[in-house]
Amino acid sequence: MKKYFDYLDRLRESGVTNMYGAVPYLQRAFPELGFNHAQAVYVLRQWMESREKGGDS
Repeated sequence: MKKYFDYLDRLRESGVTNMYGAVPYLQRAFPELGFNHAQAVYVLRQWMESREKGGDS
């Protein structure tokens, strides 16, 4: 998950998109998520939950 979380951190910092719109970015950046929308949503949800708790991993 670290590689996804690192990517999402950079994406958030870039300001390119609202993080609720991050799933397509994840899918483009990581081919293994490209054909699995549910998995990309899961990764984003885990990242959001970790940020709510103040975590970094």
